[in-house]
Amino acid sequence: MPRDSRERGYDPLVLSRIVEEKVTKPSLEGQLRRYYRFRPSRFYGGIFTADAVGCNLRCIFCWSFRHVVNTESGRFYSAREVAKILMEGAKRRGFSKVRVSGAEPTIGRDHLIELIEELEGSGLLFILETNAILLSDKEYARDLARDHVHVRVSLKGTTPEQFSILTGARKEGFHLQLAGLRNLLESGVSVHVSAVISFSKEEEVSQLLERLREIDPTLVRDFEPELVVLYPSVRERLRKARITPEIAVMPDGSLVSGKI
Repeated sequence: MPRDSRERGYDPLVLSRIVEEKVTKPSLEGQLRRYYRFRPSRFYGGIFTADAVGCNLRCIFCWSFRHVVNTESGRFYSAREVAKILMEGAKRRGFSKVRVSGAEPTIGRDHLIELIEELEGSGLLFILETNAILLSDKEYARDLARDHVHVRVSLKGTTPEQFSILTGARKEGFHLQLAGLRNLLESGVSVHVSAVISFSKEEEVSQLLERLREIDPTLVRDFEPELVVLYPSVRERLRKARITPEIAVMPDGSLVSGKI
């Protein structure tokens, strides 16, 4: 992977506001949010998933990139509708967990908080998969402190420079992710960290783990390394950007290194 980083990039907080205007809208039922599908998934031992539209990052390796940039895909749902679909889907499959994935679910704060409240008392664990940038707002992080909520913070790379190369955003976005993580911990939210390590040297992963250890040792114990899956669209974007992963996974599950 190139060692140089973009000196300039977009501000993910500004992009959040732009995207929110397109993927949410007010209604008598509360804030509506765009979703493009609902599905069962094998992750977490079985989980029913709502895939949302729109994100505040443009990760070059994103498997859901089409629905990240096409903010008119899918359709609008109320939080109550989403909660009902998730609860019914989980019940049919015998799952004890539900989640929002496919985009950045913290965009549309009112919708997300209402969804979490609708799921309270259902007996289901709600897993929030987020880049945590918007959770750099301490009050937002505190709103997630619920017994039935667990947050998975996905770091985009292991250094600020990598973050910028992989997302096209300013390097400061990496620090916003860590600020969001700190706010979650300080608020007593159940949380663990994952990080995309496909583009990192071993020493860069070790440096990240040490950084996480300084925040809270449990983050290292529960750390989840992520490897990029080289779907055809992902391989093409990486090829055009001339970015080669150190290690990645083919769609058939086989490991590859040093090539795309």
